[in-house]
Amino acid sequence: MKRSIIDASQLELEDKVVAIKRVTKVVKGGRHFRFTALVVVGDKNGHIGAGLGKASEIPEAIRKGKEDAIKKLVSLPIDENGSIPHDFVGKFGSATVLLKRAPQGTGIIAGGPARNVLELAGYKNVRTKSLGSNNKQNVVLATIEGLKKLKTPEEVAKLRGISLDQLSR
Repeated sequence: MKRSIIDASQLELEDKVVAIKRVTKVVKGGRHFRFTALVVVGDKNGHIGAGLGKASEIPEAIRKGKEDAIKKLVSLPIDENGSIPHDFVGKFGSATVLLKRAPQGTGIIAGGPARNVLELAGYKNVRTKSLGSNNKQNVVLATIEGLKKLKTPEEVAKLRGISLDQLSR
């Protein structure tokens, strides 16, 4: 199911810099430094986006990353206890992130990049395990990819053409 792109002007977005990398290009006159910033934005209410910004100065790279993340905002399902509707595996590149439901009071059990995404998305009780690559950019994108593919029970019932109480049996 394709989720629609969100209008960011009505949302109160928070941003978090996940990673800053310094990239060096060796030229005839010496070394030329540039910076790449991986930024995650979210409203802690089911909207999340991740973006990459590149510039010759760190603040400019962060600003560009934030703008890119706002362009890529998606809406996510959150159930009544602040968890995900069902377990799922998100994949991006060679990174795989296992997302598991958790009961009330568990908190967010996740590694750094996945934790940033889940906190800004508004989840309160989720367990994750990062498998495969531990590249921060790929882990963030794998987490978001997994969260985008989650379906609420209502969506599943509609896709199957049955009522919600028939689905729960």
